[in-house]
Amino acid sequence: MVGNQLPFAKGASINRPPLVYGMNYSFWKVWMKIFMEYVNRGIWNPVVNGYTIPAQVEGKTIEKPFESWSVDEIRRAKYNSKAINIIFSSLNCDEISRVSTCTTTKEM
Repeated sequence: MVGNQLPFAKGASINRPPLVYGMNYSFWKVWMKIFMEYVNRGIWNPVVNGYTIPAQVEGKTIEKPFESWSVDEIRRAKYNSKAINIIFSSLNCDEISRVSTCTTTKEM
């Protein structure tokens, strides 16, 4: 008898993201989109559109100090951080090494 050939762990959970083992990316991506939108619909946005740290322009563009971020900028940063956490939680060690230097979900 041949075992389950899917590259995902057994079972599914509304509390754990789907695991991927380097195979069947298109299936995993759809599953991740659904999972992230379940957690909070805004989390999928930085995956698709990217995320940039808030900046201010004074002759040159520099990163804004966190203390001066608006409520909306903080919310978008949280969405990016949550998406990164979900992605990291769904990868095995080999896959994590591929994305460990990425700073945004879109880059991942």
